[in-house]
Amino acid sequence: MTSFISHTTVDCANAYELSEWWKPVLGYTDVPGDPNLPGHEECMIVDPAGVRPRLLFIEVPDEKTVKNRIHLDLRPVEGTRDEELDRLLAHGATVVADHRGKYGPGTGWVVLADPAGNEFCILRSEAEVEATS
Repeated sequence: MTSFISHTTVDCANAYELSEWWKPVLGYTDVPGDPNLPGHEECMIVDPAGVRPRLLFIEVPDEKTVKNRIHLDLRPVEGTRDEELDRLLAHGATVVADHRGKYGPGTGWVVLADPAGNEFCILRSEAEVEATS
């Protein structure tokens, strides 16, 4: 017998605001027939195609104080890592650490934080990886 990941949960101070921030980052929507609304303490967002993992945002009283023990690694669906980085920065993400070129030209990733301070990484697109293999 085995298990599967139902969803990833993100603790936060405002579930609605953070779920709204993440929807355009991932191209996700609210659960059909169950919209997230201001004041909801739990907000789930889903991939409209139902292929990618769901994210659940839950309000907790604790503030984030240390590095995440688990985080999301994102790859651009289209375009390059750097184009996606520009889009995410314009959307309100902040750079935590820049590891581009860490393993040679055209390699690496950038660690970002969402408005609640949760870290996530932006990696090179699959096309970029294949072009340097």
